Amino acid sequence: MTDPGGDASDRDLTLHARRGETEAFGELVRRYQTSVFNVCYRLTGERREAEDLAQEAFIRAYERLANYDLDRPFGPWMRRVAANLCLNRLSIQHPPEAVIDEEHDKAEEGEPETIREQAERAESVRAAILSLPPHYRAVIELRHFEDMSYDDIASALKIPLSAVKSHLFRARKILAEKIGHELH
Repeated sequence: MTDPGGDASDRDLTLHARRGETEAFGELVRRYQTSVFNVCYRLTGERREAEDLAQEAFIRAYERLANYDLDRPFGPWMRRVAANLCLNRLSIQHPPEAVIDEEHDKAEEGEPETIREQAERAESVRAAILSLPPHYRAVIELRHFEDMSYDDIASALKIPLSAVKSHLFRARKILAEKIGHELH
């Protein structure tokens, strides 16, 4: 394979990567590194931890390419690998405390009041999500940020569909209470 990127489909790249063509897997990494990092960051709340977990997720995916079903889209599968890795790590650790990212710090002085309010509200939502137990944080991430169906979430997390619905209901209720209290 002379040009692993460009117009090649994810399926073609995966086939080439299975044959040991590292450039093909490199292109898959380039295509999905941002979305995989975002999954890890939203689940951990820590930039460095998310970077490490994203890298580890790609290593695991590469090791498991032989098990990947070529008839399914690569992106959701890759994000599921990342989410499962993060959940495993979070189940070992204590849930992280809400972290304020320098890039998302409060609006600077002199900016319009509405921008400051939006930044504060976004920070409140992010802090509330990070304060959720890992299993609630995972269903929120997969449903609202990855737009996965309930069935896909159940499959990805290896839990019953009823547990997905229950976790989402409880997580949303907790978030509504936390965000409501912080904004009033």
